[in-house]
Amino acid sequence: YSVMRALRAMERSDVVLVVINGEEGIIEQDKKVAGYAHEAGRGVIIVVNKWDAVEKDERTMNKFIADIREEFKYLSYAPILFVSAKTKQRVQMILPKVAQVAEQHALRIATPVLNDLIHEATTVTPPPSDKGRRLRINYATQVAVKPPTFVLFVNDTELMHFSYQRYLENKIREAFPLEGTPIRILVRNKSE
Repeated sequence: YSVMRALRAMERSDVVLVVINGEEGIIEQDKKVAGYAHEAGRGVIIVVNKWDAVEKDERTMNKFIADIREEFKYLSYAPILFVSAKTKQRVQMILPKVAQVAEQHALRIATPVLNDLIHEATTVTPPPSDKGRRLRINYATQVAVKPPTFVLFVNDTELMHFSYQRYLENKIREAFPLEGTPIRILVRNKSE
């Protein structure tokens, strides 16, 4: 029932807080909710609650962050906050972070700026080739926000390898403040 309620709330949201119980650690339900948020293209913030109740040493937070990054590999863009609702520790950080992620989730990048970035990225690391045919990215444009969605018009979509697409996503993330939001990259043939 709680997952169904979370999914209904997620449909109305731009930013989703995935709350993890710091005492229990990551459970299967957390993974399901986070996966739905990512697939739905929502901005995501991971909030570890009950941090006051966790026995800590100087490595506890880093270990918890490493565990989160391992379990939620697809959410590498999501910021992580450690809070305590009971003691109100760092709770005041949540709303400003939500506002920041919401702003980045609706970010629009001008087409000339995006094309300059893609051109520079392809110059530094040329696109892959297959049987003598090299991928050529002719044009890029942003077609949507919430989440930022980009279309790359190429000479042959079959030549776009997922690793090169990931490389381009990383270059976009390096150039623009997109913390907390997924990015969608669609690849189309130039004739489409």
